[in-house]
Amino acid sequence: MSLSCACGSVEFQAFGHPILTSVCYCDDCQKAGHQIESLPQAPSVVGHDGGTAYILYRRDRVTCLRGSERLAEHRVEGEAFTKRVVAACCNSGMYLDFEKGHWLSLYRDRFRGQAPAVEMLIQTKYKPAETVLPQDIPSFSGFPLKFIGKIMRAKFEMMFGR
Repeated sequence: MSLSCACGSVEFQAFGHPILTSVCYCDDCQKAGHQIESLPQAPSVVGHDGGTAYILYRRDRVTCLRGSERLAEHRVEGEAFTKRVVAACCNSGMYLDFEKGHWLSLYRDRFRGQAPAVEMLIQTKYKPAETVLPQDIPSFSGFPLKFIGKIMRAKFEMMFGR
């Protein structure tokens, strides 16, 4: 699957199957998303419901095909373990990097073509009060065991070269 910034100057390729697809409602994703959206001509990051949609891929399965020199880090706080990476050419949010992790959370809206369906809604305890969650997607107030299990499975697969 390929993803690109809004102007097309930055392009990534994600290989194989994603770990999972989710929408996060945590405070950090909302705050960082709104900060990115406040940049000149930046496309939307946060959905109308306050959630940020991601497709999680193993770090070793994501490659920048072009435009790496245009990527810029964005941190909500200076010492945060997470950083958002933005294509500075058009201020498109590209991905969230939990630096201690083995995966990247790629912004779902950056994918070209049909992106995988959302599997779960996480950190819903932080959703805006007016947000009504869809009933056809499992929602969790925190990080569910299924989420953690899929992340750990991907780690083991990386360790054993699968």
